[in-house]
Amino acid sequence: MYRYGITKGNLLMANRCDICGKGPVTGHRISHAHNLNKRRWMPNLQRVNAIVDGKKKKLRVCTRCLRSGKVVKAPPGRGIVPAETESA
Repeated sequence: MYRYGITKGNLLMANRCDICGKGPVTGHRISHAHNLNKRRWMPNLQRVNAIVDGKKKKLRVCTRCLRSGKVVKAPPGRGIVPAETESA
């Protein structure tokens, strides 16, 4: 992981959740002497195989979306989605 995102080839990908759009937040690192340095808090993104429109797709999803059930994880396999999982 690089400082301001993850690289894929020569492309710098945005550090955003594909579901809710959560991204980096800026602020200050404050020392004991109250010196301020700029810093960024990154979202905890996980690469997940999810079911989107009945097909398996890789998404970058924050852990809050995973815990709240906003993402239906795909079963392990080659992209064949069982019928009972599509309607859920």
